[in-house]
Amino acid sequence: MATVDYRSLAGDILQGVGGERNIASATHCATRLRLKLRDDSKADQAAIEKLPGVITVMKAGGQFQVVIGNNVPTVYAELGKITKLTDDDAGSDEPVAHGNLFNRFIDLIASIFSPVIWPLAAAGLLKAFLSMATQFGWLDPASQTNVILAATADAIFYFLPVFLAVTAAKRFKTNQFTSMAIAGALVYPSIVALAAQAEPVNFAGIPMVMMNYTSSVLPIIVAVWLQGYAERFLTRVLPSAIRNFTTPLLTLLVMVPLVLLTVGPVTTFAAQGLSAGINAAFTFAPWLAGAVMGGFWQVFVLFGLHWGLVPGMLNEISTQGYSLLMGPLLAAVLGQAAATLAVLFRTRNKARRTVAGPAALSGFLAGITEPAIYGVNLPLKKPFYFGIAGGVIGGAIAAAGGSGATAFVFPSLLGLPAFSQVGNFGLQLLGTGSAVLIAFLLTFFFGPREDEAAAAVSDAGIPVPEASSVALPAASPATASAAAGTGAVAPGTVDIVAPVAGSAVALADVQDKVFASGAMGKGLGIIPADGHIYSPITGTIKAAMKTGHAFGIKSEDGVEVLVHIGIDTVQLQGRGFEAAVTRGQQVRAGDLLAVVDLDVVTEAGYDTTTLVMVTNTAQLGSVEPVAGGTLAHGDTAITVRV
Repeated sequence: MATVDYRSLAGDILQGVGGERNIASATHCATRLRLKLRDDSKADQAAIEKLPGVITVMKAGGQFQVVIGNNVPTVYAELGKITKLTDDDAGSDEPVAHGNLFNRFIDLIASIFSPVIWPLAAAGLLKAFLSMATQFGWLDPASQTNVILAATADAIFYFLPVFLAVTAAKRFKTNQFTSMAIAGALVYPSIVALAAQAEPVNFAGIPMVMMNYTSSVLPIIVAVWLQGYAERFLTRVLPSAIRNFTTPLLTLLVMVPLVLLTVGPVTTFAAQGLSAGINAAFTFAPWLAGAVMGGFWQVFVLFGLHWGLVPGMLNEISTQGYSLLMGPLLAAVLGQAAATLAVLFRTRNKARRTVAGPAALSGFLAGITEPAIYGVNLPLKKPFYFGIAGGVIGGAIAAAGGSGATAFVFPSLLGLPAFSQVGNFGLQLLGTGSAVLIAFLLTFFFGPREDEAAAAVSDAGIPVPEASSVALPAASPATASAAAGTGAVAPGTVDIVAPVAGSAVALADVQDKVFASGAMGKGLGIIPADGHIYSPITGTIKAAMKTGHAFGIKSEDGVEVLVHIGIDTVQLQGRGFEAAVTRGQQVRAGDLLAVVDLDVVTEAGYDTTTLVMVTNTAQLGSVEPVAGGTLAHGDTAITVRV
């Protein structure tokens, strides 16, 4: 397979099935290219089976299935380069989004931010150094040098909607240049000026409530999401002769006014209500208002609701010389920075540490938390929650002491003097210190402890979620069974353990002719007794299907193992499956791979038999599956001599 020309193979398969017009849809699973043909009679099955790189061809479930093996994603990618058939997400190795709505929202935000995390971290670090330089008199704030450097550091934050338009366009499959044009309109200088003026604003006679969209996050994401629906509709209904220029024209004409007419009012009214409630709480229960501001300031920023509070802060400073609303913000910001710092010390992943270090520094010194939140805390979830917990307690303590700020500064260590002249400064320090300590300790002791590759970024730019794994001591591939509790193995031998408890089934008896024929390698089937599927070997995840039904693992000894949960379960499109790992992640024998609802699989009419296959059998000395019987999770299922 190593010498196969996959681009030629994709073209030969395309020709063999009757060309692109004969294919209604194309996708792939762990081993097979799955094609739905318009006319099966046009496909030359015998010719395709003879192609170098094709193991076999079968027809099942209304699909023309070309069995390629582990290299099927490469063939699928090459097919996408010569046709318009493939869906960038179909069959990819990203896990299906599971969990509650808020967790899915966090995953969405994190995935859209991940490609811009490094520039954000760099700019945040630069802002921290500039703040330090001006604070200590190393750089004149009024100098042209500072103006240029400040613009360099601020630009990505000011024009953040434009950057997010690109990543959101990739996520929602829209025209990225149209998305950027929408974002550009939101931060256009005259639009920003309209948001700052006191006079009423209207569009074609319709009253419009304006807000400042610079540095905003949600408005452009919502806009690009809606843009996708608009573009798909227009592509269907517009004549091809005018489609190329009228689709972006109509999309822009509709989307920009629509966002300004809807997102602006919704966000503004919500923020005004929030501001009124917090101001009232400062009058009757300062500690409660401080808890809300300290705990949820970063959440307000996430939803753009902070813009309704900023005018109140500025008004307080201009009328009375200080702002009580700003008092709890030190705890909010430094709590998140402390959680990020704890991740720096706790994670075992080098890639995550390289983000966490500068992100924590920019948070502490400059009050810039975007790199920390979007690059570290939100993707890992628990650090974000622990930062909120610290902010709640710290903000309540600071507000109880009547703390406030005498200048509108970024809440940071360098901005601390602005908080020293109002209220009880000792309680401000106590509250801020409590927030830092709580967030740091909770994250350090209870936060995710990622493996070396757990924070890897996929080709699609989506951050890998935290893996669920069993805490086991480090083990080499040659002692994988020991890690799973089965004892040491002889030198030169690798034990592949049962990924799930159940009844062993000889490969020849499996109800899938490709697996049963041994074309994919030697192995066995296990009729699972429960839905928790574990890694049968120590190694690296080389393939993890989006649908959560199949995983490819390669050990350091070169043994390649396929764990395929159920027969033809790719058709469930992830329903009933929850992946716990992703491609590139290091796993030990016994680490959780996935959780499957066996009742869902059975009720849908699919066989739950889980296949454990050594896919590179031909390259190994011997592969000997157990003869049969009942296996417990961790029992030796296959003995391999390398």
